[in-house]
Amino acid sequence: MFDNVCKFLAESFSSDFATWLLGEPITLTQLSPSELSLEPIRADALIFLQSDEIILHLEFQTTPKADIPFRMSDYRLRGYIKFPHKRMRQVVIYLKPTDSELVYQTEFVLENSLHRFEVIRLWEQPTEVFFNSPGLLPFAALSQTNDQTRTLEEVAQVIEALNDTRIRSNVAASTAVLAGLVLNKDVIKRILRSDIMRESVIYQDILQQGLAQGLEQGIEQKAQDIAIKMINKGINLEIIVDVTGLTVEQVQKLQANTEDTQTE
Repeated sequence: MFDNVCKFLAESFSSDFATWLLGEPITLTQLSPSELSLEPIRADALIFLQSDEIILHLEFQTTPKADIPFRMSDYRLRGYIKFPHKRMRQVVIYLKPTDSELVYQTEFVLENSLHRFEVIRLWEQPTEVFFNSPGLLPFAALSQTNDQTRTLEEVAQVIEALNDTRIRSNVAASTAVLAGLVLNKDVIKRILRSDIMRESVIYQDILQQGLAQGLEQGIEQKAQDIAIKMINKGINLEIIVDVTGLTVEQVQKLQANTEDTQTE
């Protein structure tokens, strides 16, 4: 969910990100990873924005990964092949504090090849930077603040003052999701008004995921209830698997639990 929120923010508020990372509010449009011949699985975590002169490549990470330097080098070469005359600004943005040395890696070295990229550790960034633009507000609580709760309260005040209801809703929902990396959900619910978020695409996505998960859990629970009844009637394991759709391992575990209950 964190990846989806960051991608949404970068694509919806591209000029805010351009001002922050490029130093000027240039207009950026989305660049599909498929245009760089990237594999679908790897492309899901990427954000490419472009203008006539530059490509902004962003990667948001909650946990460090050892293959990031290679990937950044790989993406740069692919970008050069497709757009040889465009500069590429590559930035890895780490969201959550960590002691891992991986978040300090800014180079990929291979024999005589050297590729450099930028790294931003949000917890080291000045908090005031993220109050300059609506699209950056959700990152404020993850920045270099001594009081994350107080910072979130200040963010909430700025959000409520936004005139555009759509922007207000989307920024509030995005803020709630990202704040979950550093604050308790009860604190977040107390500070951010849920009624503001309800019309947000992010909120609706969370809601749909929750409903889908609940539906799946309900279906599995029903299958388990049926399996237990069949086990108690001594029905063959293969038949139980065929009727309920559970795996052999799941049914065997239910059988073991049922036997333990009966022997107590």
